[in-house]
Amino acid sequence: MRPETLTIGELAARSGVAPSALRYYERLGLIRAARTSGNQRRFDRAEVRRVSFIRIAQQVGVSLEEIRAALETLPESRTPTKADWARLSRQWRHRLDEQIELLTRLRDRLSGCIGCGCLSLRACAIYNPDDRLAAEGPGPRRLLPRRTPRR
Repeated sequence: MRPETLTIGELAARSGVAPSALRYYERLGLIRAARTSGNQRRFDRAEVRRVSFIRIAQQVGVSLEEIRAALETLPESRTPTKADWARLSRQWRHRLDEQIELLTRLRDRLSGCIGCGCLSLRACAIYNPDDRLAAEGPGPRRLLPRRTPRR
């Protein structure tokens, strides 16, 4: 029978996240721990899923602030259900689709002109002569999504 709570070392071993990172996540309010009478952390088993979510989200470039905002939509008073996670997933679908599109563009176009303004590739003299893409804004204009001007 598995214990209902995990020590920080057990959570670290199960999640693949260093104890120092877990303490940092706790300080940021991303995960929660109860304290024993000896002031040792004890994590509910459900925190493994939260840590896994954090780890994967960070791997695809989601900031800790965005992760915190998403996790704040989950209930504090009980273990999140499948429906709770599904709701969070629906909220993130557009954000993740945009990330996938950007990664696909990066994979497919990095060997050619990305519109960054370096003009070092011979092709850029053809695709971006005299850095004309600079008029569209800073950065790799062929990779970044077009933004509508603010009013």
